[in-house]
Amino acid sequence: MVQLANDHLNALSPRYRLAPGKVSDLALYIIDRDMDDEARGTRSLSGGERFLVSLALALALSGLEGRSSFVDTLFIDEGFGSLDADTLELAVDALETLQGRGRKVGVITHVAAMIERIAVQVRVEKCGAGRSEIRVSTGMGTVWPAVEAVQ
Repeated sequence: MVQLANDHLNALSPRYRLAPGKVSDLALYIIDRDMDDEARGTRSLSGGERFLVSLALALALSGLEGRSSFVDTLFIDEGFGSLDADTLELAVDALETLQGRGRKVGVITHVAAMIERIAVQVRVEKCGAGRSEIRVSTGMGTVWPAVEAVQ
């Protein structure tokens, strides 16, 4: 899994590489190539760095294909706002490639550049008084308009 994650991480940001911990197989360190291959703890990562590493691990997990379709659906909740424009583009391309391989990818975001590239959207819109409406739309328009308000 670490090797698969490193393959994705190299495409997202060649600066970083994952390495297993010396004490435990479950511990991971980040090798920072810009810092003379310094091994960094995961807690030392910035928000954007943490997001990239997490995305690489999620993509690796979803890439365990041929193993009884271990992961069919991947949900990613935010983090995109912490990325610069070029890295955001790489992340979206990676998710689109995953979707092209038949995986379902759900993204929860407020980032305009992401919203523009998502073909099918489930929007939750506030109505007030603790109620919301759900709308599902495609690039072709709304599939089902206001669904029963949700509390």
